[in-house]
Amino acid sequence: MTAALVLLGAALLSWPGSPALRRTRRLAATGGRGRIPVPVPRLPRPVLWGAGAAAVAALLSTPLVAVLAGAAAVLAARTGDRRRAGVREEARLTALAEALAALAAELRSGRSLTEATAAAVAACADEESGRALAGSVVGPRAGPDPGGRTGTEVEQALQRVSAAAALSRRTGCSLASVLGAVEDDLRARSRQRQDLRSLTAGPRASAALLAGLPLLALGMGSGIGADPWRVLTTTATGQVLLVLGVALEGAGLAWSARLVRRAVR
Repeated sequence: MTAALVLLGAALLSWPGSPALRRTRRLAATGGRGRIPVPVPRLPRPVLWGAGAAAVAALLSTPLVAVLAGAAAVLAARTGDRRRAGVREEARLTALAEALAALAAELRSGRSLTEATAAAVAACADEESGRALAGSVVGPRAGPDPGGRTGTEVEQALQRVSAAAALSRRTGCSLASVLGAVEDDLRARSRQRQDLRSLTAGPRASAALLAGLPLLALGMGSGIGADPWRVLTTTATGQVLLVLGVALEGAGLAWSARLVRRAVR
């Protein structure tokens, strides 16, 4: 049983991530003529982290600790995924702003819309954002009201670009000026988010420090010979307190993160 848990934890923790899976799919799809692409299974990161942490904790401690460790690992993985998604969204917004600046400059220089769009897409640092911009300018997307606040910030910006392109075709107004206004708005929003993140760095650090205090208390208790970990994992009262403490810890971290996200928006 112990060996099985060790092997399960090692297998789950070494499961290939998204970049490796994408490379494997590309190799399978383009590896040779007549070769059939082989689908590669993919498990969500929270599932991998949760199962791996639970397997390791079950090996080292009690089943209750394994369940709590798995739940904590799932929450940590989801938090990491949200943070990476935010970084990715910020990178797309920056690339889109640069592409809009290039597109407006090309239009002001007298190039046609098709040529200017192709040059802006080629200069865009993010390929996905470049394709989306080309689709919005050359063929405006059908969707929600461009003035509404629907979808991500990238989608909202593309909706405004799409509406500007449609208005320019109908009325003959300068598309470069409108694209410049959208670019300025994106850059202003980015600066505002950076300022807010700087202002909320202190509260985030305080929340992380407070979250680590229970671990410090466990270490101090072990240092003086009280053995709090044995009490928390082997006695009924200790297990109830452990579950309650982990629940309160998770609720406090979630509430702090929610307050910070609301302040940054």
